[in-house]
Amino acid sequence: MKHYVVGVDLGGTNIKFGLVSAGEGIVYQTSLPTGAEEGPQYVIAQICKGIQLLLDAVPEESQIEAVGIGAPGAVSWDRTTVTAPPNFPGWDNLNLADAIRGGLEMDLPVVVENDANAAGLGSAFYGAGRPFDSFIMVTLGTGVGGAIIYQNEIFRGATGGAGELGHISVDYEGPLDRAGVAGAAEAYLGQRFLSRHARYQLLNRKDSVIHEMADEDLLNITPKMLHEAALAGDAGAQEVLAWAGHKLGVMLGSAINLLDIRKVIVGGGVSAAGDYILGPARDTMLRFVMPGLRDGVEIILETLGNEAGLLGAAHLAFQATTPS
Repeated sequence: MKHYVVGVDLGGTNIKFGLVSAGEGIVYQTSLPTGAEEGPQYVIAQICKGIQLLLDAVPEESQIEAVGIGAPGAVSWDRTTVTAPPNFPGWDNLNLADAIRGGLEMDLPVVVENDANAAGLGSAFYGAGRPFDSFIMVTLGTGVGGAIIYQNEIFRGATGGAGELGHISVDYEGPLDRAGVAGAAEAYLGQRFLSRHARYQLLNRKDSVIHEMADEDLLNITPKMLHEAALAGDAGAQEVLAWAGHKLGVMLGSAINLLDIRKVIVGGGVSAAGDYILGPARDTMLRFVMPGLRDGVEIILETLGNEAGLLGAAHLAFQATTPS
């Protein structure tokens, strides 16, 4: 009999699901829209719907042993409860593990972890983080997530909420992020914030190819469009991505000074812009790291994409099935 787990990556826009085998990795995956604006019960129903799709896809004479979920927001020490996840209106303290078991009407082990922490584990065991026993993970997506991997384990802090790098302030007089922190990195690098900044910068740059890609007022501009425009040689798009990279480098310099961890792995959808963001981040970061900590400092692009979060969540699920 083959044994599988389900990895779930709960995003602000979409929920991704992976059926994972210890020997084969991801063998089947699918996704559903999150519908976060509909409230927590709708999102729970979507998660259960996706997990059920994978339960139905399990080969005969096989079974699912556990579910691992990467979720935004602070997660309790016992890996059950999510508190006030950003971009999820109506959530407060929710025991997501119990809610999923109840929705599925099954007594499967369900393990919940912060989504960036899950991506960090995925990188550590399956991706760009494998050569290092310690690194800082940054995920650039709807928000900006962070994880601290120390000696191949998540550093979780006193209550389980450590690693919120997106809420490190790079300008105490800057704009508020969705958590209310002034000038936080997320207030510049989160998809909606970055898109809004790009619109203001490029609205009157009539030579920018962005005007051919978005609507007339650039209201539908996205980071993906910025990357495509930059690849086409659009100077305005390149400048916006370099501006974002500078903010990222400032934040990472502070994180390295705090943690004395020299390797940084960057993933998430916005990271697809590659060196248009990471090049300026590398240049800026070194200027904000104290000289004694600069040896070996490096930013590395995670190439697993969305699979990092799924594999990290699955890794936790496998751990839940292993006797301690």
